[in-house]
Amino acid sequence: MDQLLRVQNFTISSDGVAAGEDQSLERPFGRNIDPGQLFAWAGATASWHIRAEPGGSRGLDDYFIRDFSHNIGAEIMGRNKFGPQRGPWRDHEWHGWWGDQPPFHTPVFVMTHHERPSFALSDTMFHFVDGTPATVLARAREAARGKDVRLGGGVTTIREFLDADLVDTMHVAVVPVKLGSGLRLWDSPEQLLDRFHMEVVPSPSGVTHHLFWRA
Repeated sequence: MDQLLRVQNFTISSDGVAAGEDQSLERPFGRNIDPGQLFAWAGATASWHIRAEPGGSRGLDDYFIRDFSHNIGAEIMGRNKFGPQRGPWRDHEWHGWWGDQPPFHTPVFVMTHHERPSFALSDTMFHFVDGTPATVLARAREAARGKDVRLGGGVTTIREFLDADLVDTMHVAVVPVKLGSGLRLWDSPEQLLDRFHMEVVPSPSGVTHHLFWRA
């Protein structure tokens, strides 16, 4: 079995928006996006990685949260998922939004036109790479040592890999809220049916899970 490039638990609004405008350190998803609206479904599960108290749901949503790290050997993310800085790196002391214990536990390849030295936080090594989606994927697959590679986002990065026809499977959680403006993954999921099979699975939480795999 070839190593897969997988999108997992990527969450968007019912009108396709995944992030807003004017991203900042205080507003990672942009000024008009409340991440609590988008990710309440994940935070309600028993397996949510930052759950501080016992409990949480054990149904379909929890299954997808538990599957986040299954057979994943590396992650690719865009620079804007790592942090809000633009242009040349001015502060090498700031190590992203993920804290001292990032949830990845694998090598992470951050796509950027402004490279910087790699560094480790706990068991996660961050590499900053400039290259085409195919080139970065080749590096990530090598680092994954036979396991799959997760494409973590954000939305612009996922669209780049979709445009390059490199994505093998994709799980998109669509939450029942409209955001109106921002960066969209799609206008309609049917736009992907020229390349993917799709199955739509509703959850009791109100989230609709869209599952895609190569046609």
